[in-house]
Amino acid sequence: MTHQVLGKSIGQWTQEFPLLNDLMECREVSWFNTKRVPCQQAITDVGLTKADIDDAADRLKRFSPLIKELFPETKSTEGIIESPLVAVPDHRDALGRRYGADLPGQLWAKLDSELPISGSIKARGGIYEVLKHAEDLAIQAGLLTYEDDYRKLASPAMRSFFNGYTIAVGSTGNLGLSIGIMSAALGFDASVHMSADARQWKKDKLRAHGVHVYEYQDDYSVAVAAGRKQSAGDPKAYFVDDENSPTLFLGYAVAARRLAGQLNAYDVRVDEANPLFVYLPCGVGGSPGGVAFGLKTVFGDNVHCIFVEPTHCPSMLLGVYTGRNNEVSVQDFGIDNITAADGLACGRPSQFVGKAMGRLIDGFCTVEDDELFRIEATLHDTAGIDIEPSSAAGFACPWRVLADAQYHQQIGLDEEAVIHATHLAWITGGSMVPREEMASYIAKGEQLLH
Repeated sequence: MTHQVLGKSIGQWTQEFPLLNDLMECREVSWFNTKRVPCQQAITDVGLTKADIDDAADRLKRFSPLIKELFPETKSTEGIIESPLVAVPDHRDALGRRYGADLPGQLWAKLDSELPISGSIKARGGIYEVLKHAEDLAIQAGLLTYEDDYRKLASPAMRSFFNGYTIAVGSTGNLGLSIGIMSAALGFDASVHMSADARQWKKDKLRAHGVHVYEYQDDYSVAVAAGRKQSAGDPKAYFVDDENSPTLFLGYAVAARRLAGQLNAYDVRVDEANPLFVYLPCGVGGSPGGVAFGLKTVFGDNVHCIFVEPTHCPSMLLGVYTGRNNEVSVQDFGIDNITAADGLACGRPSQFVGKAMGRLIDGFCTVEDDELFRIEATLHDTAGIDIEPSSAAGFACPWRVLADAQYHQQIGLDEEAVIHATHLAWITGGSMVPREEMASYIAKGEQLLH
């Protein structure tokens, strides 16, 4: 019997969706979304609003005194968890030489790799969801009001209260770090279910914080399913569902208003004549989806969000391109989901993000693992910034945007706008990678470059 996916043979799939041939061969591809429509038409698909992002931002502000107390590394930002924005012109020029074309406009890096507490973009959504759950529990128990000084949540009595509750998550690594570290800091009984591709140092770090770590010799979907099953039926257990959580999504969305302030501080204009292209590494889709939603509420159609995935795990591209979202996985099409970009190794995409953002995402790029290492080494050499392979993904794509005349026509991008565009690669993690491991990444990239 011929292998079938959702009742169709692979031949039928590739006839209907020709790009699948390249995806199944793990070739680098770019696909610009023909389903994209003006922001005003599509933003209601999300089912969330700017007011929901405002509420999330207000909650993070209420928690900031507590965060500052629990994590002294946030004192310099008064308990606000935020990352730097830096221009990387020498990196742009080096990549331009590599790709054979100068990139007009500016290239910036949003360094979520430097976020305090857990050193990745997951510190936004993951920490936010733990805080919201803690607030909900404390308010329902009559132990907290919105007007209180939230530092009271660090008291022994509150830690004892939270210790009666469990928080669990399935993760390839970085989300687990964020959920586990913050949950343990508040006193929750925390569990992280980790897939086979999770780095050992991330497991060790979680255990050092008193977090229960469950290891699986399988991929992300299996770890998530196991965590969800363990939490089911326990009224005091809370499972953070990275595949479907609007709460995580809103934690990520707050990043957009912070970015708007940073761009304004550097006098970077974003309007029709000066478009902003943002390149977001994508695993299951929650963090890039949330950031992109936030960006759309701030900049509307003047921002263009491109999701970037490894060639061996293009799960969100597969879901949005075919319109079947989480009904299909990369393994269904013989793609192995084995990649050095462990944070992006999610074989089945988020149902929520695919449906919510399908008409707002501008497009997708896939990048080979070797190219991630080359980019990582180039960034180290030109800017002294060290990141993990997953984080390098966005830097390959501005040149793909530059070269695609059909895409320019699709979004009404004229020559002047190309010249005045701002390109921003979202750096999703790396500062907590052990030095020896980081050195091996960079050495591999240097070897591939020469």
